Amino acid sequence: MTLELPSTMRALVINRTGAPDELHIEQVPLPLQLFDELIVRVVAAGINPIDAKTRAGRGVSAAIESYPAILGNDFSGVVVRAPYEAFPLQPGDDVYGMARVPRTGGSYAQYVTVSSLSVARKPNKLSHYEAAALPVAALTAWGMVDLAQVTPGHRMLIHAGSGGVGHLAVQFAHARGAHVTATGSPANLDFLRELGADEVIDYTTQRFEDVLSGLDSVMDLIGNVHDNTGSRSLRVLCPGGLLVNVPTGSWPTLQEEAAAAGIRATGFKVAPDARALDQITTLVNSGAVRVHVDQIFELDEGAAAHRLLEEGHTRGKIVLGVAG
Repeated sequence: MTLELPSTMRALVINRTGAPDELHIEQVPLPLQLFDELIVRVVAAGINPIDAKTRAGRGVSAAIESYPAILGNDFSGVVVRAPYEAFPLQPGDDVYGMARVPRTGGSYAQYVTVSSLSVARKPNKLSHYEAAALPVAALTAWGMVDLAQVTPGHRMLIHAGSGGVGHLAVQFAHARGAHVTATGSPANLDFLRELGADEVIDYTTQRFEDVLSGLDSVMDLIGNVHDNTGSRSLRVLCPGGLLVNVPTGSWPTLQEEAAAAGIRATGFKVAPDARALDQITTLVNSGAVRVHVDQIFELDEGAAAHRLLEEGHTRGKIVLGVAG
């Protein structure tokens, strides 16, 4: 039986780019379902740095075609419409995944429409709030570790290891047998050790380049925007080592500096990947990987959630509660 859906839904939107207070609640039309798409009732939505950058007029804001615009890529919720009768995920199934804002409407809303390639069955060990913290950060961390071609004994440095992407990258690299070093603040050093970091460096008291050398890879989640972290990272890699830089626009001279140092370097763009999410689900359900939720806000507290994110000291992820 097909569930009757409303014609409109409650959503956290912006009518123009700007400060966090541009986020506000409106009733907007329910998104249409086409081709292989599912409609998911959103229980919780994760917040990512790209959301705040886009809201502020950077990020992917240039691709917003009309307002009001709904932000948010991460979601966890319940399927209410499947693309066809024999599709593996059916109404009532708990799922999580990643939207493609602004190509589609985002997850800061009661419902989201997503491609079948963007959604997977939710880890049964996690609440919807925990699962909503995973997709973008986990797929980013997964892709970075894949690029590094980690095998046992691989030596990796992860900057901002306690953040949303970082705390998952530490666990994925550790699970594949890497020797992981992570940088963090004093308050997060024990947390990093618990995640599986073999070495931790307090960036407030120690210069990582003074104690590290000959590494196989650096996962750069900061860029060159603070204290030349990126440029300094090139010095700790072995010849031909790999630096993966994630924050958009954080290091315009990356390729030139890396080439001069004899280091391979690349940016990284996350993509929805249901198959990778299935593998991540297996790790989570086995207890090998956990996700940390720093704080949960209600949907109408979205502005406060964005302000907290922009302070830059989040451990793990911030999540919006959308529906009970």
